[in-house]
Amino acid sequence: MKLLKQTLNALLALAIVTCAVSCKKDKVTDDEAEMAAIAKQYVNHTVVPTYKNLASSAERLANELAALKADKTQDKLNQVCQTFLEARAWWEKSEAFLFGAASDYGIDPHIDSWPLDEDAFNTMMSNDAQINAMNSEDGDSYAGEVLGNALLGFHGIEYIIFSNGQPKAIGSISDKELTYAVAVAGDLRNRCFQLEVAWAGEDNAPATHVSKLNDLELAYTVSGGALSYGENMIKAGQAGSLYSSMANAMMEILDGGSAIADEVGTSKIGKPYSDEDASYIESPYSQTSITDFYNNIKSVENAYYGGIEGQRTESKSLHKYIADRDADLDSKVTTAISNALAKIDAMPRPFVNNRNDSRNRAAIDACQALDAALAEAKQKIAEL
Repeated sequence: MKLLKQTLNALLALAIVTCAVSCKKDKVTDDEAEMAAIAKQYVNHTVVPTYKNLASSAERLANELAALKADKTQDKLNQVCQTFLEARAWWEKSEAFLFGAASDYGIDPHIDSWPLDEDAFNTMMSNDAQINAMNSEDGDSYAGEVLGNALLGFHGIEYIIFSNGQPKAIGSISDKELTYAVAVAGDLRNRCFQLEVAWAGEDNAPATHVSKLNDLELAYTVSGGALSYGENMIKAGQAGSLYSSMANAMMEILDGGSAIADEVGTSKIGKPYSDEDASYIESPYSQTSITDFYNNIKSVENAYYGGIEGQRTESKSLHKYIADRDADLDSKVTTAISNALAKIDAMPRPFVNNRNDSRNRAAIDACQALDAALAEAKQKIAEL
């Protein structure tokens, strides 16, 4: 009888251990499946559509500037300015995912450095050889390879077409300046194509965009391999992906949001506000700095909630994943997102003329609180 009792106890203990191990494995498997769904939603409904819209609007901007150069009218210039602001909005809504292609290929500083180097710009304008090179069939390639970041991208174009928050008078823009703007817009378009193809994959991007990148020998795969950046994230934890696990991919998404929240608060608003660098003002010619800041935080919202507007599925989002495991922490993140948007929207416009206003301090604090909340969410995933 004693031996039977000992045997039964041993079997019971084994059953408990087996159940515990099995239940733990089931939980890990469930977590991995949920995170895999989040990764797929994030790639296909946050990153890829953002970059597709960016590439499309950048292509239209380049075409419209070329048409303006051929036929200088105020109406054409006004349309160029409108398209510029559309492309600009999509770029700013991408800044929560500057990791990956934007970082690996140096696209972020290439198309979005500021302030514009006006001394270098004036020197360039007096260099007929450079103007002629930009006026050639390969002017876009020349600009991208020769001019340098301080003369490229959005802010170079912005400098030509805007003044004091309004489209310039068409008569105030010289033919040389339009030659420069067309070349820089072509390079901007090429780099936006690179972002689109890098994340969507060449089979899911327009063939003309892929062909342009191939002609320019611009890379668009991870480490020169077979995977797109989207596939690299969707296949996290599998052979070939740079992500060792789905959890690492989730933490990268949160890191991306945290980084831009910190940059908006500490640098984009903070440096001019504190007089650390009064010239460090984004989009001063179009006077859309505050719109830029707001769209940066919208990029965080899109990443956390599971998609851009019209493509959002919260059931496949970090928002739901965190809420199911720590409702208070999720509330902290969602409140921080809403508060940062509200405080930025309340900043006095234009920022270039109101950089020292006390209301800007509240926006800085809100962005820093968002940075901290996202860091907590990342830590929660690490613990789980």
